[in-house]
Amino acid sequence: MNLNELTIEQCHKGLKEKEFSSVDLTKACLQRISDVDEKLNAFVTVTENVALKQAEEVDKKIAKGEQISPLTGIPCSLKDVFSTKGIETTACSNILKGYVPPADASTVKKLKNEGMVLLGKTNTDEFTCGTSTESSCFGPTRTPWDLERVAGGSSGGPAASIASHECIYGLGTDTGGSIRLPGAYCGIPGLKVSYGRVSRSGVISMASSLDSIGPMGKTVRDCAIILQTIAGKDVADSTTPDIEVPDYLSEIEKDVKGMTVGVPKEYFIKGLDDEIKQSVDDAVKQFEKLGMKVKEVSLPHTKYALAVYYVICPCEVSANMARYDGIRFGPGPKESADDLMDYYVKARSQGFGDELKRRIMTGTYALSSGYYDAYYLKAQKVRSLVIKDYEEAFKEVDVMVAPIAPDLPFKVGEKVDDPLKLYLVDVLTTPVSVVGIPSLAVPSGVSKDNLPIGFQIIGPRFKEERVLQVGNAYEKAIGFREKYQPTL
Repeated sequence: MNLNELTIEQCHKGLKEKEFSSVDLTKACLQRISDVDEKLNAFVTVTENVALKQAEEVDKKIAKGEQISPLTGIPCSLKDVFSTKGIETTACSNILKGYVPPADASTVKKLKNEGMVLLGKTNTDEFTCGTSTESSCFGPTRTPWDLERVAGGSSGGPAASIASHECIYGLGTDTGGSIRLPGAYCGIPGLKVSYGRVSRSGVISMASSLDSIGPMGKTVRDCAIILQTIAGKDVADSTTPDIEVPDYLSEIEKDVKGMTVGVPKEYFIKGLDDEIKQSVDDAVKQFEKLGMKVKEVSLPHTKYALAVYYVICPCEVSANMARYDGIRFGPGPKESADDLMDYYVKARSQGFGDELKRRIMTGTYALSSGYYDAYYLKAQKVRSLVIKDYEEAFKEVDVMVAPIAPDLPFKVGEKVDDPLKLYLVDVLTTPVSVVGIPSLAVPSGVSKDNLPIGFQIIGPRFKEERVLQVGNAYEKAIGFREKYQPTL
């Protein structure tokens, strides 16, 4: 096995035992990026010099006999919405090209304290608005399982970079499915955490009441290791409660026997791909073999969750995008402006992409005088009903399992001209986002066309250790990583 194909745990063991150096590991990943990224388009910025310098510093520490943590010296990628001091951060939008943050995001600081080796910034839908990474100003990212198909969105860049072994792990964001969908489309685990479990400070906002930061790795245990470092209270983010962070790695190995897994009937919608449905059914049978009880549950307001999401999300996008005027960053308008307002109109018209403009206009309309009560306020009321459904269901079950997407990875360009078709890809991920609870994407197999299939394990709020525990037990039982690998 090549060094870049190792997991976090394997890398950590190799570094501690001096089987290889952090520089060796970093060079292996950089070589892989050089070999395949032209086809994948996972990275938008490669920080080779930064990565090698960080790796050299780690190797000096190891040579001195200093203790290293599980993430020390291990090369990673960051979605291009994480502020990185001295490194361009664009949210994959023309309007932010040239922006170099003066400080790191809180999560980046935590990783740096652990001895992070940053390979670069990865592709995303513009300001994370999308489900296929096709709205990025850098073009779409493709899944390493089939280069004609999308990697999912909006965290398609980090997912593809991990699945293709360009890096060992990465960080993504999930507002309506943006970690889980790419996880399913690229065949890797990825965790959408509870709202507030990980600080959002320094991460470019899309929809402030829905955004969450999460780990993406090659195994569920890798996700647990990353979360251990980035979770917790942050004084720079008032939405992070002062709740104790569990020892995820010790919790993850507990036996799942006797736990109850719920199967929400509302997730098995008309039009759900047969192979995806069969994969979830097989996963449920596997849970039974592991000694878990299975119980059908009902979440009656789930059918409204997508509509709720696509009212709340554009409203918050509209508010958050108001700060981008195209004056300090981006190329600016191509022609001269008559006054400041004309400059704003021209800069934003040329700086923002079509999908972002759609959401800004939809959100601005829904928030406008006379419509706020009818749309945004009503959506928040229905959101409360959706939350109550999940709270009631979790009184009966420990976790729930459900499909992530109604379809397998689709071809690049297939849905790009039909926004409604793209929005419907989110139908099975947005309910969890609206509720603000954790959900783990776990790969479960491949289709007859060798495309990855995954499902999600959903847990109560701030019970990430529980979904990781169940996901780890399932992953060990089926051995996905040992059986299947991308074609690239």
